[in-house]
Amino acid sequence: MKNYIFVFILLLTTKGVNAQKINWITLEKAIELQKKEPRKIFMEVYTDWCGNCKLLDKNTFSNLDVINFINENFYAVKFNAEGNSIINYKGNLFTNPQYQKTGKKKISNHQFTNYMGIQSYPTLVFLDENANFIIPIKGYQTVHQLEMYLKIFSNNEQHYMQTDEKFIQYQKSFKPKFEI
Repeated sequence: MKNYIFVFILLLTTKGVNAQKINWITLEKAIELQKKEPRKIFMEVYTDWCGNCKLLDKNTFSNLDVINFINENFYAVKFNAEGNSIINYKGNLFTNPQYQKTGKKKISNHQFTNYMGIQSYPTLVFLDENANFIIPIKGYQTVHQLEMYLKIFSNNEQHYMQTDEKFIQYQKSFKPKFEI
């Protein structure tokens, strides 16, 4: 009987940990929320076929420290670079007129993907409190790599890194605190 109780408690606690996720919202919702409570926007630009995007979800976006930090400091947006959503950004409407759901036909980029100049996936985009682009970060990021970028932009430390040398110096001295 004790074994059943232990397994039941283990299942409950495991479910509780896995249930905690990043609060993904649309870009429009994030911009709307910025008007009430200014925060930066953290946007993952992904595709359905991207293996590294799936690894980012599985390995990095499932980390409790990453989840908590993003939820507390950013509005999180998950944007399908080849999807069919309608984006209203700064008075401009962006769509994907060539969108086709079938896997046999050529996949087309969303107009907003092209507008942002994104050509590889995943790309993590940081926007300031007024939804202006700060920078795109290309490629898969581990928990500690992402932690560094999250902390740089949440603390506006990018303003002190105007050269590659200063960024490299920051990167070398960065001490990750997120648990893996």
